[in-house]
Amino acid sequence: MTVKSGVVGWVALCGALMAGQVLADCVPAPVIGDLDFSVCKQWPAYPGLNISADAKFERSSVPGGTDTSGTYDFNLSLIKSDQTEPVATYHQASAFFSGGVALRDLSLDTARYKLTPEVRAFGVRVQFTNASRLNPLEETHLSLYVREGDKLRPVLSQLVVYEYGGEWDGDCAGERYETTRTVEIAKTSSHGYADLIIKTKTTGTTNVVEGDTCEDKISVSSPELTTLHYDGKSYVLPKGFKATE
Repeated sequence: MTVKSGVVGWVALCGALMAGQVLADCVPAPVIGDLDFSVCKQWPAYPGLNISADAKFERSSVPGGTDTSGTYDFNLSLIKSDQTEPVATYHQASAFFSGGVALRDLSLDTARYKLTPEVRAFGVRVQFTNASRLNPLEETHLSLYVREGDKLRPVLSQLVVYEYGGEWDGDCAGERYETTRTVEIAKTSSHGYADLIIKTKTTGTTNVVEGDTCEDKISVSSPELTTLHYDGKSYVLPKGFKATE
């Protein structure tokens, strides 16, 4: 469940309280600003444990900045469904930057990221887009976190799992690309954590004028497999895999 804007968040919280379900349901924390994000999701691997995350926007004070120019403080927590206080937390100030390319969505990923027989990670996906028709750009970044006592620790930071972009003349001529990456758990391991197999697939499209028509020429690359190794602190990302700071 996701909440964007304080009004919606407060309505959702009040509704749950009135129904007497606040302890059973995963309710996103209320947010205030129109550009804030809040999300909550039950963790299927651990019944009764919920994951909560929020990104709170701080507008830039730099002269000439746009309304969406600024940074996001990021908060992450694990909360038992029958309690209000988190059992584990993580905080990162100025975790995300928003400007010409703005944060558009925050979501939680509870796929089977089993790194050891005892350790399972969960993911946070952050989507960024711009508003350009002629030079569109969209990216989704994935980070993975594990619990260590009362703390949550990132073990994979800002892997680009989706990217779309290109240039267009507004009529026909142009080029665009789309890259997707999926994550699988390998049977091998490094420094105690399972290696991650990243499958990358890229599709390119060129639009050209041929006579009176606009034709699409599409090229699809063969999937590429890349293995990420844990170095004792985090998974090391090759050049081009990590989001640009």
